Formats: sequence, C-alpha cells, structure tokens
Amino acid sequence: MAKTSSKDLGTQPIGSLLIKQAVPASIGILVMSLNILVDTIFVGNWIGSTAIAAINVVLPVSFFIAALGMAIGVGGSSIISRALGAENKPKALTTFGNQITLTFLFTISFAVFGLYFVETLIPAFGGKGSIYDPAKIYYEIILYGVPVLGFVMLGNNVIRAEGNPKFAMYAMLIPSVGNLLLDYIFINVLDYGMAGAAWATTGSYIVAFLFILWYFLSKNSELKINTAHFKLDKAIVSEIGSLGFVTLARQAVVSVTFLLVNNALFDFGGETSVTAYAIVGRLSMFALFPVFGITQGFIPIAGFNFGAEQYDRVKAVIYTAIKYATVLAAIVFIVLMIFPEVITKSFTTDIAVINVTPNNMRLAFAAIPILAIQLIGAAYFQAVGKALPALILTLTRQAIFFIPLMYILPLYFGELGIWMSFPIADVLSTIVTWFFLRREMRLKLNPSIT
Repeated sequence: MAKTSSKDLGTQPIGSLLIKQAVPASIGILVMSLNILVDTIFVGNWIGSTAIAAINVVLPVSFFIAALGMAIGVGGSSIISRALGAENKPKALTTFGNQITLTFLFTISFAVFGLYFVETLIPAFGGKGSIYDPAKIYYEIILYGVPVLGFVMLGNNVIRAEGNPKFAMYAMLIPSVGNLLLDYIFINVLDYGMAGAAWATTGSYIVAFLFILWYFLSKNSELKINTAHFKLDKAIVSEIGSLGFVTLARQAVVSVTFLLVNNALFDFGGETSVTAYAIVGRLSMFALFPVFGITQGFIPIAGFNFGAEQYDRVKAVIYTAIKYATVLAAIVFIVLMIFPEVITKSFTTDIAVINVTPNNMRLAFAAIPILAIQLIGAAYFQAVGKALPALILTLTRQAIFFIPLMYILPLYFGELGIWMSFPIADVLSTIVTWFFLRREMRLKLNPSIT
C-alpha cells in the first residue's frame, strides 16, 4: 500500500481530499455500527430480549472508560495535526508519547474502580429486576477489555491525524469482524450465553490493539517515539486535557443520558421500554455513520490547514463537509422513517417491544438531516484547538437541551415526552452551533478582518 504523507492534507483539492479521508472513516464506522446491530440481533435471538437491555445497561460505564482513550486520542491528535501542519515534528512526537502514558494511567485506574463498585453501578444504570444478573455477567468481562479499547481509540485517532485514513479504517474493521465471528463461536456454537457475548467483544479489542501496535512499529507511521517521549510534558498534557475534555464530556453526558433514560423509561414502561431504547440506541451510530465518517475525515484536514494558516482551505472544508454529510444523512433518514417496523423485527420477536419501538424510533431520529451542522461545527473548534467553544457546543445537544427536556416534557406527555426530547434538542443545538460557526468563519477565518 502506498504510504500517505501528512503534507497531502495541505495541498490536495478539498473535495477529493475530504472524500479520501471520509470514505475509509465512514466504512469503518458503518462496519462498526453494523457490528453493533448484528451483535444485538445475535444476542436478542440467541439469548433473549432481556439480554439486549442488559447490554444497554453496561454501555454507559464501558463507553465512559473507553472514552478516556478516545478523549486523549482526539485531544492529542488535534495537536499532532496542527504541529505537522506547522512542521513542528518534535512536538508531534512528544504529544504522542504523552498520549500513551495518559491512556495507560487513566483507563487502568477507572477499570479497577468500575470493577470494585460493580454492585452499585449496575442498578444505578438501570440494571434492575431480571436485567441485573445478565448485566453483571456482561459488565465484569467487558471491563477487563475496556483499557485495551482505550488504546485502540487512541491509536485510531493518531493514525488519522497522520493522514492515513485507510489504516484507521482497518483498525475499526478488525474488532467489528472479529466480534461477529467470536459471537457465533461463543454464543451459538459453545452456548456461553452472556459470558460468550462479553468475551467475543473483549477478544476483538485485543486483536485490534495488536494491529495498531504493528502499525506504529512498522514503516507506515511517521511518529517514531522513544522512551523520552513518554515523560509527561506539563504544557502538552494541559493542551491534551483541555481539548480531550471536550470528547470526554460528550461521552460522559452520553453515559449519564443512558442512565437517566433507562431509569425513566423503566418507571414508565418497565423492561419493554428499556429494550426499545436499547434498540434505538444501537441504531444511532448506524443512522449517523455518514456524518461521523465525514466529521472524522474533516478533523485532520481542518487542523492541519489551520496550523499552516491556510484559512481559505479551512472554510472550504467546513462548507464541503456540511454539504456532503447533510445529503447522506437525509438518505438514512428516509430509510429509518419508512422501515422502522422491519428494522425492529430484525432485533427481536418480542411482540410488546415490536409494538412500541417503531414510532419511538421515528421520533428519536426525526432531526437527523440537520445534525451535520451541529457535529461538524463542534468538531471544527476542537480540531483547531479552541477548547471552550468546542466544549459548549458539544454539551448543547444532550446536557443543555435534552436532559432538561426529558424531565419537563413527561410532566405533560408521559413517556412520549421522553422520545419528543430527542428531535427538539437536536434542532435547538443545531441553531446554536450554526450561530457560533458562522461568527467564527466571519471573524477568525477571514484574513482581511483584524
């Protein structure tokens, strides 16, 4: 495979460059999201619908710990992209070494914490009644592999920052395909039940980690670090922390949202409503995979060109990314609006779940076509190292709008109010993000304005 240079990010035409960066990212995210969907289908059909709810209960904790690796990866990758754009390779190397040290310290610490408080955390996240026992089995095994997933998320973001989207795609494909193969063996063939589902996921993380390790030790990577780079640098750690906190805050809010929605829906509709939310939650990555893929492709281009002070290219990639992502999201939107019953039946044969999920699915995904503006707008500020606006815009969708709405609307509409909160929060957060992004492009990315 031909080696890609980071300098291509500052020279190739924006449209073709974004496609080159976004297509592998989109494929990787699509396969990963399909893996999540198929994994849920396997679990629902081979173990039972309660197992789907049990996995959904565990997701907030495992997502949060894995998000530590993602946060350090995204925060450090923003620095690496801008450093490479400014031809400051020593800073890029030190940043990468510091990322590895931080990921090791934080993911291990939080995994130990999560295992120690297992009896408290599972009920707190909605693991009640018949959901508790399968959730506990899945939770304990998954947490053994979550630190490995943290390193996978870190490595994936750094590979993309170097301008090697195909290798980043492979790093996402490996755990997805591996998980499905191991699911079949551990659940269907060996009949290990929930333990089999958990070990399949953990095993796939390990295989992906080995691939990423090979990448950085081979000639494919520009970032050849030594032990001196592992020593924490206060200034770099601070910058990684401020930018990475944006990602961590987003994932933390996702975890809190799962907790709150699981408990609220359990109070309204019991295990059936929690299972419906689990299906919708599992679909969310699939529904947004084109936007996520374009956003992933957008970040290193924006960061590199901002570091190189090529502001016209930064503006061009913002507009191009929003245009492409909006069109693709609209296509996915149409599919979800027309076929929610078919999609639901692929997950479960439980009649109660089939009856309630389709209409809730339509509500939850009603505003998908406009979300490209919100996601790409927030990603821009993170890519160029502006932590505060990135944090504010990241929190608008769920923390600032969704969580208050999900408490207020049920007072008037019952359980329906929870589902109505999704599209309303999406619309409000998109309006706020567009205001910030337009102002940034007018004042900061226009060299004629001082």
